Amino acid sequence: DSVAQGRGFKCKLCTKALKKIQALAGDDPDEAAVAAALQKGCQVLGRAKGKRCQQLVNKYRDQITEGLQNGDMPQDICAAMGICPS
Repeated sequence: DSVAQGRGFKCKLCTKALKKIQALAGDDPDEAAVAAALQKGCQVLGRAKGKRCQQLVNKYRDQITEGLQNGDMPQDICAAMGICPS
């Protein structure tokens, strides 16, 4: 159904965005590194996806920052935010 499809798309976008952000933040990032990566990571995805990514980042900034600082996998962070199935 369309809800599951929408969720699948969001999950893919979330995972893709967080992989990008994780790569930009580097290993063992501090809050400033994560903040800079969050900013850049969404821009790389292009205009439409970038806008969605930015909304996601704004809404879940604390969880994303904490997840990345804990070294969690993008899939796990997205699942913890309820975007991907866990």
